[in-house]
Amino acid sequence: MDNSLKDFLFDKGYTRVKLKLTKTNHFEVKASINGIKGFFILDTGASNSCVGFEATPKFILKKVKDSKILAAGAGATDMQTQVSKNNTIKIGKIKINKLALVLFDLSHVNLALSNHNAQTVDGIIGADILKKVKAIIDYEKKYLYLKKLV
Repeated sequence: MDNSLKDFLFDKGYTRVKLKLTKTNHFEVKASINGIKGFFILDTGASNSCVGFEATPKFILKKVKDSKILAAGAGATDMQTQVSKNNTIKIGKIKINKLALVLFDLSHVNLALSNHNAQTVDGIIGADILKKVKAIIDYEKKYLYLKKLV
């Protein structure tokens, strides 16, 4: 009975990725953008997936343009943003092409993580990606289940 969720989801074509619970009680997931690995906070409350400005060269982000949208979250508001289109993200075995990412200053997030001796992150995986991969989070066993939409 212990593996019933895993078996059920595997039968439905899902794959799974291990999540790490940080000292700040966030789930962290490994993913790669444009073939380069990074660390990301999983945030179901973030409408868009984001990457910090400082990670732009690391991930060789494409078509970066200034945006009129101001970001807010994690105690910060009215932050300037940029948008990068036509990127590829891979989480576990699932790959999403032609992905737009929001770029903004993640230093306040990483400062909070550092203050708790937690690993800093390159970005945030938000609801836009989680919806695309039909994400299911197993909070108890710390797994993210993903299924590619066809």
